Amino acid sequence: MQPLSGAPEQAMAWIRSGKRAALATVVETWGSAPRRVGAQMVVSSDGEMEGSVSGGCVEGAVVLEALEALEEGETKLLEYGISDGDAFAVGLACGGNIRVLVEPIGEGGMPLDMLEGLVEARAARTPIAYEVSLDGNSRAIVSEGHKDRFRKDRSGVEDESNTFIAIHNPPLRLIVVGAVHIAQALVPMAQIAGFDPFVVDPREAFGSQARFPDARVINDWPDVALGDVGVDTRTALVLLTHDPKLDDPALHVGLRSGAFYIGALGSKRTHAARIERLSEAGFDPHTIARINGPVGLDIGAAGPAEIAVSILAQMIEELRKP
Repeated sequence: MQPLSGAPEQAMAWIRSGKRAALATVVETWGSAPRRVGAQMVVSSDGEMEGSVSGGCVEGAVVLEALEALEEGETKLLEYGISDGDAFAVGLACGGNIRVLVEPIGEGGMPLDMLEGLVEARAARTPIAYEVSLDGNSRAIVSEGHKDRFRKDRSGVEDESNTFIAIHNPPLRLIVVGAVHIAQALVPMAQIAGFDPFVVDPREAFGSQARFPDARVINDWPDVALGDVGVDTRTALVLLTHDPKLDDPALHVGLRSGAFYIGALGSKRTHAARIERLSEAGFDPHTIARINGPVGLDIGAAGPAEIAVSILAQMIEELRKP
């Protein structure tokens, strides 16, 4: 499985291959902006691009500005709104406005050692904040001082200092216990949505790399596997076996963790029995209520793929709660 990669990692990969790179980051939005503050695109000195800062309306213009920034060795603050002429040429067709900070890596922009530190922190699943003044004159990487921004996963400009705070939380994880048909649909969907997937099942006939080529597959008992992987506040845990021998050990770990989402497959009767077992194991009603069971939003889903859609939607709903 390839590690989850974002704009900083792509920038580092291009630099290590002998190219130069520039990061473009959405720092402010007004109105109906297509991407959230903090969205990033990286541009290589060859004109390659990964990521996006809009719905495709201004990426071409940003690439040109990024190439110019690399050539001149300077940071740029760009602003795009709806164009008076052709909105799709240099503006936002949705009618919103965005400001984009373009920083070359190296001279006149983000120092290379700062990019390296950022990539290392992300790989170690350490929450990190990148502070940069909008004039490009000061930069810092800090791990403290932005508790509320880390909790809400929200980048933004601090008006008093005219400084942009880019929050880099650990990549999202999805741990699926039970390598069943629903999991085969859920894993690629979640990966597209930005989750790093793990599939846990001690049954090797179910949990095989052939069935889950783009996930890390662990053939071990769930409590052992979850202990090895780690379950933190950026982790969603989904249980799909509805077999107490597999689900309950995972639930014991998950309910004692900071996982932002826990979902368990099964009927209402199955879930009632699950609640009874957890109560007998010493878990209080408030803790047990963290479990979404039956799993997924009630959208009338039928079949593995539609059930997977309902689960992913519920995961995102929980993630984005204020």
